[in-house]
Amino acid sequence: MSIETKQNSLPILVTGATGYVGGRLVPRLIEAGYRVRVLARDPARLQGRRWVDQVEIFQGDVLDQASLTPALEGVSVAYYLIHSMMAGSDFHQRDQQAAQGFAAAAKAGGVSKIIYLGGLGNPEAELSHHLRSRQETGSALQSSGVPVLEFRAGVIVGTGSASFEMIRYLTERVPVMICPRWVFTRTQPISIGNILDYLVAAIDHSLDESMILEIGGPEVLTYEDMLRGYASVRGLKRLIVPVPVLTPRLSSYWVHWVTPIPAALARPLIEGLRNEVVVRDDQATEIFPSVQLIPYEQAVQIALSNLEVSDVESTWSDALATSLRGNAPVHLASHDGMIIETRTSKIDVSPKEAYRAFTSLGGQRGWLYGNWAWRIRGLVDRLAGGVGLRRGRRNPQGLRVGDALDFWRVEQLEPDRKMLLRAEMKVPGEAWLQFDAQALESGGTRLTQTAFFAPKGLFGLLYWYLLYPFHARIFSGLIKAVGNLACETAAMNIPSTDHPSAIG
Repeated sequence: MSIETKQNSLPILVTGATGYVGGRLVPRLIEAGYRVRVLARDPARLQGRRWVDQVEIFQGDVLDQASLTPALEGVSVAYYLIHSMMAGSDFHQRDQQAAQGFAAAAKAGGVSKIIYLGGLGNPEAELSHHLRSRQETGSALQSSGVPVLEFRAGVIVGTGSASFEMIRYLTERVPVMICPRWVFTRTQPISIGNILDYLVAAIDHSLDESMILEIGGPEVLTYEDMLRGYASVRGLKRLIVPVPVLTPRLSSYWVHWVTPIPAALARPLIEGLRNEVVVRDDQATEIFPSVQLIPYEQAVQIALSNLEVSDVESTWSDALATSLRGNAPVHLASHDGMIIETRTSKIDVSPKEAYRAFTSLGGQRGWLYGNWAWRIRGLVDRLAGGVGLRRGRRNPQGLRVGDALDFWRVEQLEPDRKMLLRAEMKVPGEAWLQFDAQALESGGTRLTQTAFFAPKGLFGLLYWYLLYPFHARIFSGLIKAVGNLACETAAMNIPSTDHPSAIG
């Protein structure tokens, strides 16, 4: 089917578009040329997504069947990517009610197929409550007679997946891990890329009756193997000590304190880890031979490659934008292993003048605030074998993508709007500094300064938090100084002398 044909076909509905899988599925469908419609209980949470202007957005709640009718009208295929993880003791009843209501509304709307992502596990075994509920949700979706293609997967490897993030944070932060016996449970992890491959390919698979397909990566591993595999990719040495006394409740509290994952979410995850989740029927690989399964360590490498600059802004800034509330001048958050500190300021100049100010940083001009501190950091970096501040900048007026800027490298430039710098000084992790200038409807510009830091191991985390009071003072002074410089040059009506290459 050509892209033009897809665009002229009936729309495809994605529920759970604010979630981990749904948020990644939508752009894949758009890229494939499908007309996409999304259902969101709170459409405001979609703001900041790069694809928000390319989809139809309907407000609705799967627990309110009447609100589903407009969204499902005229839809050919509907994705059901919703399940409860922190919904309280009655989560199972609500999951069933939501799935049955959605199935009925899909039937009334003329939907030809529902695609659902459930949980892998032998249904005849003593499954955890949440894993059992996910499988029974698949059965509830079949209640109206609309054919359901249910994929069942175990641990999804990718930034943002709760299971993967638990593995990431435990391995990064704890050199010696005291783990319960579930570390020896077998599982079959699958890359988020392969999950999306299956979900997209399922659209064109004809389906006369409901079908369950078990999917997993090419390797069967224990959780100990996964922890060690992650450590190997990151170049970390970790000691794993299994003990018999840690219950799921105690384990969830441990995860709560060591990682950003709250105990309420960690506990159902850990309870599910006692179940062996291995593909018992590989029919999916026969039906979808085009899906090339990705080995675990390669999947980890792909997940960690999101730390590359091309995804820093699109992944972590978007995640931050959806979580921000109000206009707080300082916001510190952590997303998918990335620590993000954002500072904002309103200045009474145009974005062009703000851009001119922050692209003039470095070199002979210096960093406007606490230059002595920047020089000391450069000296320390040189003593550690780094580049220090000796490189300066190529041109005092203009910048190009790829330019050295003291101990930074210019990674992105968007004329009169944005500059992203990548740190090349010695740090235990990866770091970026971004400036962004956005015009305000009320006049003036919102200047945003964002520091991104992806710590490597426990030392990287300690580095950030031990130095944070010092960094906070420097970055607070820096955004104020940039704003003041923009206002001063605008008041003096100094014409722009940017080098033509400044557009990058």
